[in-house]
Amino acid sequence: MGGGATPRLRIALLTLESTASAAAVAAFARVQRERLVLVGRSDPYRRAAGGMAGQLWRHLRRSGPRLLPWLALEFALPRLFSAWRLDDAGSLAAVCREAGVPMVAVRDVNGPPFHAALREARADLIVTFHFDQILTAETIALAPRGGINVHPSLLPRHRGPMPAFWALQEAPPALGVTVHRLVPRIDAGPVLVQRPMPLPAGLSVATAARALHAMGAGLASEAVAMIEAGAAKERSFAPLPYCPFPSAAALRTARRRGVLLVDAEDWRAARAARF
Repeated sequence: MGGGATPRLRIALLTLESTASAAAVAAFARVQRERLVLVGRSDPYRRAAGGMAGQLWRHLRRSGPRLLPWLALEFALPRLFSAWRLDDAGSLAAVCREAGVPMVAVRDVNGPPFHAALREARADLIVTFHFDQILTAETIALAPRGGINVHPSLLPRHRGPMPAFWALQEAPPALGVTVHRLVPRIDAGPVLVQRPMPLPAGLSVATAARALHAMGAGLASEAVAMIEAGAAKERSFAPLPYCPFPSAAALRTARRRGVLLVDAEDWRAARAARF
């Protein structure tokens, strides 16, 4: 570039596609297509995480059968429906193909194969958007501008994998989205952008999560623009306790309070999701 223009950041985008996040991540990728140099999709059934059977058994032991419809809706059914489609229009894969951006399967984000892909792409910034692996300091350091994460909660509240579930237990629910710096601890880095998102009462956990991720796509682009311009301001916080996947008792309590994991609209969304 001439005239002293600031070069565009080169972005490596990491995600685990789900019904909650797929459309939002694809939307972010479309906006950032001129900056994208690598997309990594986490393998949800990787051996290191226990494979499909091992993960299912862990979920059943901890959460009981009430969590199974949510798991199917978020991860299994959209993959099945996407495999049956004749086209992948609107998906993250389609954005990458049209933009000529390499897409890789990520089985170990901290392992040599992904490190090699990141170095080859010469990414300046790592963006994790609904990603289920924790990056080490060594991995984050491979990007000169570090990394950012999109988390669908008002950090430091509701750190963990199902923030909408825990937020909807509160009265009133504290819903929103945070973009924060990546550090080698779950949802604990300094905040770059944060915005509350009040939602109508009575929404399911899955519906709320889709709305929050949709907002996250725009906030992620705001954070990228600030970092690129050298105008990012960071706000550190003391992390609150981690909110894990809910136990069977927590799911029973939520049901008594009228908080549903999924409803009819969510099944339609799973069918329409593009992976």
